[in-house]
Amino acid sequence: MSASILICSILVWFGLGAFLSWKAKRKNALSMAEYFLGNRGIGGFLSSMTYSATTYSAFMMVGLVGITYKTGITSLGFELSYLIGTVFLLMLFAPRYWSAGKAFNVVTPSEMLSVRYEKPKVGVAAAILCLVMLIPYASVQLMGAGYLLETLSEGAISFTTATVIIALMSFVFSWWAGIRSVALTDALQASIMLIASIMLAFFIAFTLLPEAGESITTINPNNMKVSWPFHMFLGLTLPWFFFAVTNPQVVQRLYIPKNVTSIRNMILGFSFFGFVYTLLCVFFGISASKLLPGIPAADKAMPRLLSMVPHPLALIVTLSIIAAAVSTMNSIILTLSSMFGRDILKALNPHLSEQKELILSKTLIPVITGICLVFAQYKFSMIAILSSMASGGLLMQLPSIWGTFFWKKATAEGAFWSIVIGGISVGAMYITGAKPLGIWPPVWGIAVSFLVFVALSLFTTPPPSTDIFMDRLKKELKNF
Repeated sequence: MSASILICSILVWFGLGAFLSWKAKRKNALSMAEYFLGNRGIGGFLSSMTYSATTYSAFMMVGLVGITYKTGITSLGFELSYLIGTVFLLMLFAPRYWSAGKAFNVVTPSEMLSVRYEKPKVGVAAAILCLVMLIPYASVQLMGAGYLLETLSEGAISFTTATVIIALMSFVFSWWAGIRSVALTDALQASIMLIASIMLAFFIAFTLLPEAGESITTINPNNMKVSWPFHMFLGLTLPWFFFAVTNPQVVQRLYIPKNVTSIRNMILGFSFFGFVYTLLCVFFGISASKLLPGIPAADKAMPRLLSMVPHPLALIVTLSIIAAAVSTMNSIILTLSSMFGRDILKALNPHLSEQKELILSKTLIPVITGICLVFAQYKFSMIAILSSMASGGLLMQLPSIWGTFFWKKATAEGAFWSIVIGGISVGAMYITGAKPLGIWPPVWGIAVSFLVFVALSLFTTPPPSTDIFMDRLKKELKNF
């Protein structure tokens, strides 16, 4: 495909997104809650679309397609485990996060920990863990778009050039008007993602496969076998299952719905989107393995598949993948910048004014964007594996999150050290490649984290206002 056509199409799409951002910009954001949460007034449709677009990133159309291409149908179980876990956890935690966020004026997921445990250091530990672990995951979005544009343009657009383009768009959408900008552009992007994927699936099923003498009912039997070792499946799936409560960019979305109805619509909308999108991406991976066997780099299966379809359709799907990458990237950037201001700077200077806090938070947006751009150039590992590694580190917050809402005896010392020790343990295992007894790092890490959390909580004193927090939360939950 012509590089000029790709660039022009991206610019047109960016122009439409920039117009939506401009519309959002007209509502001045003078507070942290307005800039990062839309003043907790986002409707159900926008909430569901921004949650879906934030969750389903370039990982899906590049990473999941690639891992399906390489390993077969087992990836469907992996991704459906995530979807089932997310829907279940949303039903359990979304009302609690929304109610507590409103009751205690919480802006970030890690601030919730500081409020519950009455120690800013707990929020600082969680914020630092997120800053470290989400850089690779944000970089994955740039890598996916980079592989795609480089392959489709036959090298005319270099990997580096492509990642710079995506990084700049992510920066603009997140900087310009905060969550209102991101939510509006996410609605556009999620729509493109789903419609383009359905169009591509029909073309593959009724044109490409029949032309190759195949059909959707004659998939290679080898691709339908369970090919992942159990330890690999558990190591990759466990962090993904708890994604909805450990990844701050999606947890922060639980603060933004304007009412109970909006929360319910968000969960329903995401459930439909996620199920359809998962089936489509796995179908693409299986189809690519049938039509294009022998691709050495599995993450290039989707770009190679798109080279077989008419240019207009390939262009639309390409824009949908870029949309997925940008939506997740700008959501991560926005969330991390809010955590930097609210959880780290506020802990260092409790008397920091709201306006200064917002200004300083926004200064981190270009910094995070730049770090992600540099990290992406190293092209570490397969996209699917790298994404799960990032979630594996974030999983170490799970004990303190569970204790926040469900265990009155949970203490600040237990929460703080479970995050620190768990994070160091899983990070060290990933860096060294250690898998004791063949068990993957997230499994060992969460076991260590829970052990530290429970042991220290039993031997230290809960925060004085634990009962007040729990009683107020219980009162707010009556609305559900």
